Amino acid sequence: MMKKNFYSLLLLLLIPTILVSQVEEVAAPDFIKTIKFKSNTTQGQLPILRLGEPLILEFDALNANEEDFYYVIEHFNFDWTPSVLAKGEYLKGLDNQRILEYYNSFNTYQVYSHYKLQIPNIQTRKLLKSGNYMISIYDDYDELMFSRKFMVYEDLVNVGAKVKRSRDVKVIAEKQSVDLVIATNSINFNNPLETIKTLIIQNNNLNTSIDDLKPQYTLGNELIYRYDTESAFWGGNEYLYFENRDVRTSNIGVQFIDLKDIYQSYLFTNSPRTGRPYTYNPDLNGNFQITANERVENIDIEADYTMVHFSLLQPELKDKDIHIYGNFNAFAIEPLTKMSFNSESGKYETSMRLKQGFYNYKHVVVDKKTGQLDEGAISGDYWQTENNYKVLVYYRDLGARFDRLIGYGESTSVNISN
Repeated sequence: MMKKNFYSLLLLLLIPTILVSQVEEVAAPDFIKTIKFKSNTTQGQLPILRLGEPLILEFDALNANEEDFYYVIEHFNFDWTPSVLAKGEYLKGLDNQRILEYYNSFNTYQVYSHYKLQIPNIQTRKLLKSGNYMISIYDDYDELMFSRKFMVYEDLVNVGAKVKRSRDVKVIAEKQSVDLVIATNSINFNNPLETIKTLIIQNNNLNTSIDDLKPQYTLGNELIYRYDTESAFWGGNEYLYFENRDVRTSNIGVQFIDLKDIYQSYLFTNSPRTGRPYTYNPDLNGNFQITANERVENIDIEADYTMVHFSLLQPELKDKDIHIYGNFNAFAIEPLTKMSFNSESGKYETSMRLKQGFYNYKHVVVDKKTGQLDEGAISGDYWQTENNYKVLVYYRDLGARFDRLIGYGESTSVNISN
């Protein structure tokens, strides 16, 4: 009895820790591919929606089983801890419903089913609150397949962002700094130092975002953020890219093709770019877009999958791994993205099954012991790099129960200044 009471007490002590833990996205299994949100863009990128805008989630299942999938939507605080709101407070209608719309592939070597979820729908009629959300997809056995974050904002404040070179002379050639101005539009926000929080996202990548900067001073109805180092990002380099919209012929970045069970696309071998002079090369800032040749009428089900072969001419790194990195899998580091060193060719190599399209990617280094990721170790970091920055502004009034997302702004480093 004494041991049982001890374990009960231990569980009670652990419950608060469990309840306030931050949620992380769950990567999809190998048979689920091409997860993308579509709202106001055709690119696969981080979904940031105005309250009331529709949300469209699409993905492919490559196991040809026509499985049933279900979706669950949850609301979170600014720091991605679960909010205390009940389901009915942020959702009108029901979730935990089956995705009804799906189509089987047509005239492709790779057989797959294409699933499409649109919100609002008959079951899930409306998202009622702004803030952070997570959508989770489950199979018929209630096993979590994958989850993705998205944000819903209210347009209550104006958010201005300007990209400048780093003010730290030690990294002035490698970093970019983001200055913010939040115009409150005559709205009286209580104690903005404590109630307003910000999030700055570079190239739709939540993994490298900078959060919770405090306004340094107030000028009229404007909150001013002009930090020297706290709002600085590594500049990185332009993403590498390839296009395989026509699986039968070589396209941009594709050296040659072959046909086995499916088409094989062999990309040109890349070399490290760090230490080389910066070269402007327009990209999608890590995103991807599904495309196919003119003969394809319905890209969703007629675009085929190819095995894409990557290679990097790089001496072996004993204590580090090299991964393929991009928004094709929400910038996740996973076994599928890991490259293996081929001692015969002297190259790092890997292959991935990807749908026809235009893809951005880069090679990143991950420390085997610490798991720390270094984007610039192979690609380099340059202050001139064209990067996209998104700024989210959250507000929780004194005594409020959740964090509202009250403003959204966007800028690029195209016109970066000193």
